Amino acid sequence: MPDLTALPPIPDDAPILIAGPTASGKSALALELADRFGGMIVNADASQVFDCWRILTARPSEHEEARADHRLYGHQPYDALYSAGHWLREVTPLLNGPKRPIIVGGTGLYFMTLTRGLADIPATPPDIRADGDERDLSTLLAELDAETTARIDTHNRARVQRAWEVLRATGRPLSEWQKDTPPPVLPLSHSVPLVVDAPKDWLLVRIVRRFDRMVEQGAIDEIAAMQDRYDPALPSCKAIGAPELMRYVSGSCSLDEAREAAHISTRQFAKRQRTWFRSKMRDWHHFTPV
Repeated sequence: MPDLTALPPIPDDAPILIAGPTASGKSALALELADRFGGMIVNADASQVFDCWRILTARPSEHEEARADHRLYGHQPYDALYSAGHWLREVTPLLNGPKRPIIVGGTGLYFMTLTRGLADIPATPPDIRADGDERDLSTLLAELDAETTARIDTHNRARVQRAWEVLRATGRPLSEWQKDTPPPVLPLSHSVPLVVDAPKDWLLVRIVRRFDRMVEQGAIDEIAAMQDRYDPALPSCKAIGAPELMRYVSGSCSLDEAREAAHISTRQFAKRQRTWFRSKMRDWHHFTPV
């Protein structure tokens, strides 16, 4: 992590936002800032909201949670259908509390809903969601308008399916709904927005090291405990490493094969995150970890 003196000025009580790819040291920086400036650490990672994975998603340890107040970690059951809208509703009251929020995570969409606003789109009917679950990515993409396609990560199935569901359920493209977005809950200018701009080679080493450490610390036990409840369609079960280690636990592959597949999945995920942060967060303060 950089010397804290290299960061931009941090005014009293201004919320601090820390975005960055997986394994880039975001949580460590959040703890360091909490120690220095005070405040509570608020999760902005879509996988860390679920109670079934502490080790697998690198949620803060009990020791780290004892150092600072932590919110929105592991508070949702494994089968919850949790979205950016749910997160925004939960994080909003924390912005006006007695403690400065230090919001940290790798889910760029959460930060966008917070600092740019979120369109008030009706919930998707279950039958439409079930229909979308049965379609492949290319079929979903083929039905989207060009403007929506340009706005979303077309390699992220969840984002593509959500756009398809909005179109099918409302008759309006997601891009039109987004044009009607209300003002943001937290304008970027009222915060200290930071992005960990992790170099590729540096990050790849950390990804391998961290995943192997997760396995040593008990990630396989977490997977085994979820074996009877595992459902690939659930958001919680899309956590990086969960499908790969579940194949090992079920006897479909060796541990070495599962580990290598998880390394590849994590690298691909980190690449998508870095691309998102570069394109969507140009106005944030980018810094390189040391």
